[in-house]
Amino acid sequence: MVAPTEPAASGTTDVVLEAVGLTKHFPVRRRAAELLSRRRRAVRAVDDVDLVLRRGRVTAMVGESGSGKSTVARLLSQLVHQTAGRITLHDEVVDARRGRRFRAHCRRVQLVFQDPFASLNPIHTVRYHLTRALRIHHRDGDLTQGLHDLLTRVSLTPPEQFLAKYPHELSGGQRQRVAIARALAAGPEVLLADEPVSMLDVSIRLGVLNLLRDLRDRLHLAILYITHDIASARYFADEVLVMYAGQVVEGGDGEAVTQRAAHPYTRLLIASAPDPDRIAGEQTEDAAQAGGEPPSLIDPPAGCRFHPRCPHAMARCSTEAPPSFAVGDNGSGHWAACWLYAGAGS
Repeated sequence: MVAPTEPAASGTTDVVLEAVGLTKHFPVRRRAAELLSRRRRAVRAVDDVDLVLRRGRVTAMVGESGSGKSTVARLLSQLVHQTAGRITLHDEVVDARRGRRFRAHCRRVQLVFQDPFASLNPIHTVRYHLTRALRIHHRDGDLTQGLHDLLTRVSLTPPEQFLAKYPHELSGGQRQRVAIARALAAGPEVLLADEPVSMLDVSIRLGVLNLLRDLRDRLHLAILYITHDIASARYFADEVLVMYAGQVVEGGDGEAVTQRAAHPYTRLLIASAPDPDRIAGEQTEDAAQAGGEPPSLIDPPAGCRFHPRCPHAMARCSTEAPPSFAVGDNGSGHWAACWLYAGAGS
């Protein structure tokens, strides 16, 4: 068995995985007072999300906890099935709930979880985890060479030093590299990285991000990078999507979104990121005026879901949900779902 081979460099911007109108509502158990009601309550975790992942590019999905980012990753990996919307892999509709179709989908779309210690079985060695992944996904060839190739690819060298180790014998960064190597054992085209560095020490986060960037360049993977840290998205991503309360509120080229943020929520995220040039205790005007908590996803507010916290809210924001408006010259495809830009394109 061998590690996945490097694909040809041609077509590095081809669309690999696409979601249109992706929606997921989780039903809520009825309380006694609601048993006679026909209305079913649900958590609107993801609402009408469009997403395109291209070969050789990193798309970052940024937002605070509970915004629906991880649910999107589980929908794309088919661990959870969507309530509405369509997912296509190379223009073929994906419906892989179980059995052979699910295993075939997993070979092409792999998910790296947030906590590497929880995602690795503590009673098994690194050799077991990687061998099992290679065998499940039918990677033919010499097993020993395949194991060595995988560990070398994620910079765990010499490989012999790590194969016999258990997860508790590794550092957090080493465990996450093993988890990435296990995902690569399937030979995927898409890597869904669900906050892959949030559980790691700050000193080693950059090394894991650089590893993912190297894999993108060498294997031409399409990567979805999910994070609440917009500063790391600025460093790592080609494209950025900003999620709030289950909806994407801004998107476009990574440089444009992070350097010239348009939506008030994106500005709030940037203001909350550590900045060595900012005076201690200093806040931007938007951050000082914004307040409150994220809305309930069982009964979200009408209109723009951010309007109860928005320092620029207008009357129409509480009644009409804004469509997407182009921002700036739009050479970067920058857009924002905000009524502030209703006349920007005219």
